[in-house]
Amino acid sequence: MHSWKASRRRRTWTSSSHRSREDSWLQSLFVRKVDPRKDAHSNLLAKKETSSLYKLQFHNVKPECLEAYNKICQEVLPKIHEDKHYPCTLVGTWNTWYGEQDQAVHLWRYEGGYPALTEVMNKLRENKDFLEFRKARSDMLLSRKNQLLLEFSFWNEPVPRSGPNIYELRSYQLRPGTMIEWGNYWARAIRFRQDGNEAVGGFFSQIGQLYMVHHLWAYRDLQTREDIRNAAWHKHGWEELVYYTVPLIQEMESRIMIPLKTSPLQ
Repeated sequence: MHSWKASRRRRTWTSSSHRSREDSWLQSLFVRKVDPRKDAHSNLLAKKETSSLYKLQFHNVKPECLEAYNKICQEVLPKIHEDKHYPCTLVGTWNTWYGEQDQAVHLWRYEGGYPALTEVMNKLRENKDFLEFRKARSDMLLSRKNQLLLEFSFWNEPVPRSGPNIYELRSYQLRPGTMIEWGNYWARAIRFRQDGNEAVGGFFSQIGQLYMVHHLWAYRDLQTREDIRNAAWHKHGWEELVYYTVPLIQEMESRIMIPLKTSPLQ
């Protein structure tokens, strides 16, 4: 009897130990080990030679108001862009063609970071034309949101370009704690996507939806986009980098956008 109980205890302990090892192995599949960092990822990944801050705006417009919305934007936004008293630049302004419909996207750069952003906001509160523009705009919108971004050090700085082009904004929601890893891989991956001058800018969020990455690309048309993206798969090393970056992503979205006539990016 004693021998039977001892044998049963051994089997129970062995089974429990096996389950413990099995649970530990399963956890290792789903729990990502994040190395401790001694600095914020914004300091490690952003460009050191500039202190530019970017604001990305998404405006969902009432379908019947899109034409009127575009008209007032093309009248007012270039005036702010051209006024030397505002330390900001309109990088680009678009309507979404494929993706979320009846949507406007605006990208601003603030030369001087957060102090420049604050200065612009304070001055716009005293700008009667802008206040009238905001009031008219509010009647045309269903919703709006924005994000404050920094640019990756290894990406091109967005500069005006002639057209006609279509633009793709690829947005990635990363798993928390993986931004450094993403940056390390894309610092190598970007060289595979420079042949056609399609890389416009790469950004990561600081305020708003966090752990967001945005890559902005320019193509002559949709077929050119397809050809360039397919060509990347024939370059040695691209497949490996995609393999390692995909697990870092929780969600991703692609917008194909058409620039407005007054956009510096055409």
